[in-house]
Amino acid sequence: MGYARKEGSSFTPGQRKRLNVVAITINILAPWLLFCGIFAALSFQLHYYHPALAWSCAGAGLVLAAVCAFLAHRSRMQEQDPTWCTFAAMAYLAATVLAATLGDTNYWYHMQPYYDIENINSYPDVSPARERGQQLMDAGRVYFEDGASLDVSKSMSFKNLERYCVTPITSGAAPLSSYDFWAVGVNCCGGARGDFRCGEYNNPKARAGLRLMRDDQRPFFRLAVQQAEAAYNIKASHPLFFYWMQDPVAETMSYKASGLSHALMAVFGHFVFNLLCVAGVSWAFSKISHKF
Repeated sequence: MGYARKEGSSFTPGQRKRLNVVAITINILAPWLLFCGIFAALSFQLHYYHPALAWSCAGAGLVLAAVCAFLAHRSRMQEQDPTWCTFAAMAYLAATVLAATLGDTNYWYHMQPYYDIENINSYPDVSPARERGQQLMDAGRVYFEDGASLDVSKSMSFKNLERYCVTPITSGAAPLSSYDFWAVGVNCCGGARGDFRCGEYNNPKARAGLRLMRDDQRPFFRLAVQQAEAAYNIKASHPLFFYWMQDPVAETMSYKASGLSHALMAVFGHFVFNLLCVAGVSWAFSKISHKF
């Protein structure tokens, strides 16, 4: 990594200075590029279609850090100066861990919902009275017919740390043979009947739903529906869960925009963090060298 020998070095002061400049440049750019590559692999399409390959990129980063640590140890055993090589090992390890953590988080909360919704179907003019949930199991975006609305008189919630809120999507005043379409939300309702404030519940133009894609939340919404079935003497044969809104396309694109925004912040933030680390280590090394 461009280290210099301590005593009896064959390097002239000018050569040593040039080597230090090369080492500083490499340690500014290489960990940042490693961070960018691993973050992209774990945050975007590679993770969605080939998760094992995406995680292998993080494994490669750990291997690179281990190789640098080995080279630093070997340099120390040969009585050479291993300072920049040691720093490189630490920087590669930090870049790998940070990129894997932040990239996976960005994928889970932003990009995976976007890819999921984009890869399943959109259905127009759906009637909650005529269609059944079993017919729309592959629905990502659903646009309900004119007159469809939320029946908040049959809302229900299930409490498990968070409060999981549901209310049926209906059409007309007549009871439905099966309530298969439900608007949902988390911590947006109370225990009283009719207290449902999830999504665009108060938007008169809202008549569409964006499918719930969180597998970890679905069982709790299902339990809330079961409570509603028992409380209101209704049936929900194949309940599907949606976020109630006016424009599902705009909401879908907001997932993508948030993912890209978080990616830019992560990439810029790591560059600044690594630059400050290199600057601090360079200053520390210069102080140490002046003592010998």
